[in-house]
Amino acid sequence: MDSLDKFRQSGKIARQVKKYARPLVKEGAKALDIAEAVEAKIVSLGGKPAFPVDVSVNDMAAHYVPIVEDALTLKKGDLVKIDLGVHVDGCVTDTAFSVSIGKNAENEKLIKASDEALKIATSMAKPGVRLKEIGAAVEKKIMSYGFEPIRNLNGHGVGEWTIHSAPSIPSFDNGNTQKLKEGQIIAIEPFATTGSGYVKSGKGSGIYSLHSRGNVRQFREVLEWVKSEYKTLPFAKRHVANKFGKLKAGLALKLFVAKGIIKEYSTLPEDTKGCKVSQSEHTVIIADKPEILT
Repeated sequence: MDSLDKFRQSGKIARQVKKYARPLVKEGAKALDIAEAVEAKIVSLGGKPAFPVDVSVNDMAAHYVPIVEDALTLKKGDLVKIDLGVHVDGCVTDTAFSVSIGKNAENEKLIKASDEALKIATSMAKPGVRLKEIGAAVEKKIMSYGFEPIRNLNGHGVGEWTIHSAPSIPSFDNGNTQKLKEGQIIAIEPFATTGSGYVKSGKGSGIYSLHSRGNVRQFREVLEWVKSEYKTLPFAKRHVANKFGKLKAGLALKLFVAKGIIKEYSTLPEDTKGCKVSQSEHTVIIADKPEILT
């Protein structure tokens, strides 16, 4: 199987996992149970998680990854974003969807706004299209519903063992005249919000990735396992705790961060506390007839 076939296989798994995940997102469900079930499903279908499954609720736009014993439970009225990634031998696809817990007109309108913005953007994912044109189309569609796009969260390229690479795909007209190229693989992910249209850095997310080639004497077996299992892809503190125990994982990750060997990502709440955010995402191959992988 060549790398393009592996990207397609990764996308096929992602599609199946989304179908499996959607009914799990319901009133009374625990975020931790959803994340662990989705990650297990990815593995059962022959892939591996390309990053920890995000279960971000309401004004939390992205990077909420349930920790060990996380108590977050979904309740009626919540707007939940499930962001998941799959890789097959390092070939990454990235996709996301949003669910309203119970009937809620505002939630459903937000979901429709980001879904339709994504539909327009993927239809434009052709060689020669300028990045600013995609951004302008996303912004226009989301604002037509009375919402704001999140302007400091972007789509991105994906690659082998790479979850974020060039080009950066805006959700507004940012003036970038760079053109898409045949064969590029990108993830387009518009967010719609009732808030300001900007996220801020929140507290540590418990998502980490390798940052440098440093080594350690203490907890060496933990570091070697992380390098072998995840290479350059993000992983969760929970994954390390499940392997080595909660105490050892916490001490090891703290040491690795202090030495600059790994970095921790921040949660990304919307700047307006109490607002709602929806997210829709596909991974696409740039072509005259764009190929949606997820």
